[in-house]
Amino acid sequence: MKYQIGDDILVLLSNEEGKVIEIINDKMVLIEIRGVKFPAYMDQIDFPYFKRFTEKKLVPNKIASKIYIDQIPKEKPQPNQIKVAAGVWLSFIPKFTLDDFNDEVVEKLKIYLVNKTDCAYQFKYLQSFNGVDHFQIINEIPAFQDFYIHDIDFAAVNDTPSFSIEFSLSKKDKNKADHFETALKLKPKQVFQKIEALKENNEPSFSYPLFEKYPDKAAEFFPLDSLKARGYKVYDAGKAREYLPPARSVIDLHIEKLTSNFSSMSNFEMLTLQLNELEKWVDIAVAHKQPELIVIHGVGSGKLREETHEYLKTRREVKQFFNQYDARFGYGATQVFFQ
Repeated sequence: MKYQIGDDILVLLSNEEGKVIEIINDKMVLIEIRGVKFPAYMDQIDFPYFKRFTEKKLVPNKIASKIYIDQIPKEKPQPNQIKVAAGVWLSFIPKFTLDDFNDEVVEKLKIYLVNKTDCAYQFKYLQSFNGVDHFQIINEIPAFQDFYIHDIDFAAVNDTPSFSIEFSLSKKDKNKADHFETALKLKPKQVFQKIEALKENNEPSFSYPLFEKYPDKAAEFFPLDSLKARGYKVYDAGKAREYLPPARSVIDLHIEKLTSNFSSMSNFEMLTLQLNELEKWVDIAVAHKQPELIVIHGVGSGKLREETHEYLKTRREVKQFFNQYDARFGYGATQVFFQ
């Protein structure tokens, strides 16, 4: 390894000096310059000793001999400086290490917010494991910059890490949305596949797009008179709860409870209908501000229970849920508690 932690380095593009504070993999290191930490490829940095040596020698010398054009060192070609907007991404850089058998394994995932747009954003970042909050931060990311957030242990990928990020423009624009929220959930199998592809293609990281373009502000007013004239019912938003279906404390997702025509349906169609019913009653429970809800999914193969739990993890209104033995339902029901 050319560099070690603590080595002084020089960034070739900006001619700034810094230090190596962490070895990410055999192609990248984490460096610090004036208190700012960011990753760099090893071919983008060098030791600063040659620069310091030449700076000391570059003093006027009245008796210096002539310098011919072929003696002038050629400048290294610089990369294209044109910046192209390509959205905002959440990027993961695996940090590799060697196990007891001298095999290369991933120890941690370094998480970066990557802004490839010409706008600066304020952001609120929340990372959770199995629906339990683990890490949060509020900060700002400038245009065309990367922001190091934190590390997670690679073993924790099995705990279904999820990421919720709320963005707002640092420089307010009356035509743009006041804020914009997006979420990402990692599935272990997909992450393992990305790691293998990353190693095969000799790439340093894998990324997920959060948004391509910050959204415009939604229209504040909507013409309702024409809808009334065509027979649509228009309700007062302040009285919306009066027109909702009554709340239920228990819902049963068994397919025979939902339709009598299930014999001609495929497994996928039945599961889709069951999950739509789940989403409907969770929305109604949230609208009625219910404290809890019992979802009956049965035991069976466990597919409906698994999909029910995966859906509940995506709802921010869900505080926690439990699938434990109940005298009424055995292990065939999940109790959901709302925020």
